[in-house]
Amino acid sequence: MPRKRSTRLGKYSTINPAIIGSQVRNRLRQPCGCPDDLLNVVDEWVLILFLQHTLSHYLRTAAALLALGIMISLFLGGAHPVAVNLVPEPWDKLLHCAVFALLAGTLGFASGFQGWRGLAIAFFGSLLIGLLDEWHQLYLPGRQAGWADFAADMAGSFMGTVSLTKWSRKRN
Repeated sequence: MPRKRSTRLGKYSTINPAIIGSQVRNRLRQPCGCPDDLLNVVDEWVLILFLQHTLSHYLRTAAALLALGIMISLFLGGAHPVAVNLVPEPWDKLLHCAVFALLAGTLGFASGFQGWRGLAIAFFGSLLIGLLDEWHQLYLPGRQAGWADFAADMAGSFMGTVSLTKWSRKRN
């Protein structure tokens, strides 16, 4: 007859590998004197808190990557000759507004700051990127920088910051 292998769990106890899941928890928790329901609730809360921390870390990383992608597309994609008059005149302001609203939201979320610090990073960070983008367009052939574009960037930054404020209040 084959010999049963056991794995070592902790310093002084061995558990049969055929015992799984809740059976292991029940066997290990019997000596502590705590009710199983209380331990299950504590386990669930620890699991929820751990997953929320891990999930928020991944979401902040994804937001930072999205903000980086927006910046790369603005500066590198805008330098190509294809970008000249890509979007017709009245609609380009709407596009500026939408892109910078998304940029402000992602910068504020990726920063991880709460309250006015996160909002300041969102608004002024996206505003600085808009200013640098307009300055960059001064030196590109066929492109022109304009105060109207910067105003659309500012409006988008403001809308993104306001939506970040509403989202953070709803979350908390």
